[in-house]
Amino acid sequence: MRHHIGLIILTIALALAHATATKAAQLPLSEVSHIHGIAFDQSRPGSLLLATHNGLFRGSPDGTAETVSADTSDYMGFSLDPADPYRLLASGHPDQAGGLGIIQSTDGGITWTKLADGVNGPVDFHAMTISRADPKVIYGLFGGIQVSRDGGATWSMVGSGPERTIDLSAAPDSSDLLYAGTVGGFMRSADGGRNWQLAGPAGVAVTMVEATADGALYAFFYGAGLFRLASDGQWAELSTGFDKRYFQHLAADPLDPAHLAAVTDESAILESKNGGKTWQPFAK
Repeated sequence: MRHHIGLIILTIALALAHATATKAAQLPLSEVSHIHGIAFDQSRPGSLLLATHNGLFRGSPDGTAETVSADTSDYMGFSLDPADPYRLLASGHPDQAGGLGIIQSTDGGITWTKLADGVNGPVDFHAMTISRADPKVIYGLFGGIQVSRDGGATWSMVGSGPERTIDLSAAPDSSDLLYAGTVGGFMRSADGGRNWQLAGPAGVAVTMVEATADGALYAFFYGAGLFRLASDGQWAELSTGFDKRYFQHLAADPLDPAHLAAVTDESAILESKNGGKTWQPFAK
C-alpha cells in the first residue's frame, strides 16, 4: 500500500514539476527577438518554428511562444528538410565560444545531434539552404560557399561566393541552381555556387531570398519590397510600402502556398494569406 501511495505522490510531483517547467518556458511572442529562421510547424498546424539567438521557439497565433528544446544555442543558420517536416538542420554558436558545426533534429526540434563540422569547422553558417530538387544537397555560407551532397554528413568548399552575401536559397527545380541575396544585388549561380551573375537590379540590396514548395522564388529588395520571380524570368511586384523596414526570412505553408510568414529586421512576425500581396501581424 505504501508503495502505491509513494508512486502516486511521485506521479503528482512529476506532473507539477512538468507544469511548472512548461509555464516557465512560455513567454509573449513579442519578446522573442533575434530571429534567424522561420518555418511552419506541421506538428502544430497554425504555429511557427522560430530559430533564434536563444534556441528554438514555437510561436502561436494567440500571441504566445514556448521553447521547443532545452538547447539554447544561437541558431544563425536554420533550414527545414522539404522531404521530412520533422527533420531540421541548424548551425551557429553554442552557449560557449566556437561554432556548432551542422546539427540536426529528427523530432521537430526537441533534441539535436551533431552531423558534421563542415570545412574548416566547426562551422558557423549564417545562411543555409536545402535543395527542394534534391534534399540531400545542402549549401552553407562559412568562409565561402560549402556544399554537402549526402544530407549533411560530408562537406566540400565550392568557392568564395558573392561579396557581402546576406542570404542563400537553392532553386526549387534544380539542385545546382543557387540564388544569393547580397548587398550588391540578386545573384544567380547555375553551377552550384562556383560562378555567379547578377540577375536583378544592380546596387539594390536583397535582404532575403526563399524558394517555396510550389516552385516559387521570393526576394525582398531593400527600399522596394517583396517580389516574386515569374516563369518568364521577370520580377513580379507583390507588396511595397515598407520604407526602411525589410524582410529577413520567409516561409510558405506547405498545406497552402498562398499562406506566407515573414520576419522583419525588427523581429516582427507577419503573415499573408494571399501570396504576399498584403501583410498583417501574425499574432492576433
